[in-house]
Amino acid sequence: MTDLTLLVLNCTLKSSPAESSSELLGSQVLAAFAELGVTGAVERVVDHDVRFGVSTDEGDGDGWPALRQQMLAADILVMVTPIWMGQPGSVSKMVLERLDAELSETDDEGRPLTFGKVAGIGVVGNEDGAHHVTAELAQALNDVGFTLPAQAATYWVGEAMQSVDYKDVTPTPEKTDGTTHVLARNATHLATLLARSGYPAGG
Repeated sequence: MTDLTLLVLNCTLKSSPAESSSELLGSQVLAAFAELGVTGAVERVVDHDVRFGVSTDEGDGDGWPALRQQMLAADILVMVTPIWMGQPGSVSKMVLERLDAELSETDDEGRPLTFGKVAGIGVVGNEDGAHHVTAELAQALNDVGFTLPAQAATYWVGEAMQSVDYKDVTPTPEKTDGTTHVLARNATHLATLLARSGYPAGG
């Protein structure tokens, strides 16, 4: 299939146009999927007025419903987050809280709307914690109905207690580039399979 679509949610704490390591990794993820014929976009969550909450729409100009519609229209979602104090960035946690609402949103056959959608993860930081952050996001994304492929995450972490960010590293480290392409290939493969044969109806 070549008509798969992708949404990359960049969960940096920095508003545009500030440079962001998460933005860089997200754009590299987008490019890796594009090589496989998957089209998509990167959205910086903080550029949308997303409210705290656990519903699909918190009202009063909430920016989440528009992002949610992009997510529901896409076959693949990749969340990219920085590490802060060994934890997923607060923006990514807010996104996961908003995704909790999908547990009560179902199709005509009783399946969550996220069933059949594939998720991936990107992590950047100049401290350790990439595996911990990946584990937290993977568990939450799976809980709300996304399917994760083998080796569903790509990441870069610099030397602990130093000041070098991913956006400062040139050229892109070979290992990170490799894992980004593995993520793209495996997620595309899985999304293709799920498009052909989805999950059974609930009941």
